[in-house]
Amino acid sequence: MFESRIIEINGTFVGTIILEEDRQTRRFYATHESVQSLHNKRYPSGQDLRTLVIRKFKTTSAQYNIGVS
Repeated sequence: MFESRIIEINGTFVGTIILEEDRQTRRFYATHESVQSLHNKRYPSGQDLRTLVIRKFKTTSAQYNIGVS
């Protein structure tokens, strides 16, 4: 791991984006159950991966009526 970025949504820590050894691929390490299906998902763009994680969190949270604004 060369670099990582925490993803926090509305005060909830959902995981980390990790820059892989090739310094181009990013991998998501999920810590919150709402985004568990994305655990170890790899993308060339960190922003695309972040957008996917946020969308998944908000969709899953809305299904279970978890307070998300």
